[in-house]
Amino acid sequence: MTSSGLVGTTFYSRTYDEAFELTVEARDYVADELNVDRETASFGERGYFDCEALRMTTRLSQVMAWLMVQRAVHAGEIGIDEAREDERRLGGREVCFDNDKEILDNFPPRFRNLMERSLKLYQRIARLDEMVARGDG
Repeated sequence: MTSSGLVGTTFYSRTYDEAFELTVEARDYVADELNVDRETASFGERGYFDCEALRMTTRLSQVMAWLMVQRAVHAGEIGIDEAREDERRLGGREVCFDNDKEILDNFPPRFRNLMERSLKLYQRIARLDEMVARGDG
């Protein structure tokens, strides 16, 4: 890590690209396939679909917002101290870290895959957020 944020531009670019691609993939699923998958679920399970879809989009929104702050640091638009302020740190931890494996096991494979990948990405970014906050590196 450098005094200006994340390690190297290449690392940042790959992480940003991964997050962006996953966000687009999740958006497409929610727009095109989620309702079809919900229709095959029981009435009670439909609420779980909605809650988990919201959790996934919250994770991805939080990750993208955090990465945009890091981009601003790299571009010299804000300083690292500003990026460490609470309102610019990764948010939503109480919602985004939660994952009920029993509920997820009942979802269709594509939705389950998106949920798992969004959680892993969020966890990775949370570790980076802690590193940036501490000034490690």
